[in-house]
Amino acid sequence: MFEEKRVPDRQIRAMQTETTVRVYLACSPADADAALEKQSFGRAGTVWVTPSFRLAAHLSSNGSKPGRERVLAVDITREGFERALAQHVEWVPERDLDHTALDFQAVRVDSELPDEWITAITDVTPVIRDIAGLLATDQLHLAVKLVPYEPPYELG
Repeated sequence: MFEEKRVPDRQIRAMQTETTVRVYLACSPADADAALEKQSFGRAGTVWVTPSFRLAAHLSSNGSKPGRERVLAVDITREGFERALAQHVEWVPERDLDHTALDFQAVRVDSELPDEWITAITDVTPVIRDIAGLLATDQLHLAVKLVPYEPPYELG
């Protein structure tokens, strides 16, 4: 008998390696510049991050929302990611590229990002804006090629 395989209602999907997980943080240009220069967030307290590129693009309005004009990709250790998940999570609808809510939820995490967790910080704002530009000109086939691969994250 045919059995449909469906996405779970809640799923953590993330760009990942054997040792790191990528999360995204939308922030002001000044905060982004400081973090990129120092490869650190200093003692900024807790911040909301998500491992979902599409959700980060939505939450920042493609880098146009005031105070969230820049989106940083923050590669953190797997141990750090799992510790962050134990702090405070919120499940919100995952988004497709045009920001339409999908029928499953992605995670947002409210956590500190201590220096010892961070392995790299990069600016992905240009990619997010390129995708938005391609979508605005009906070039979905090119936009999807720019989205990072985010397989399901298996909790340790």
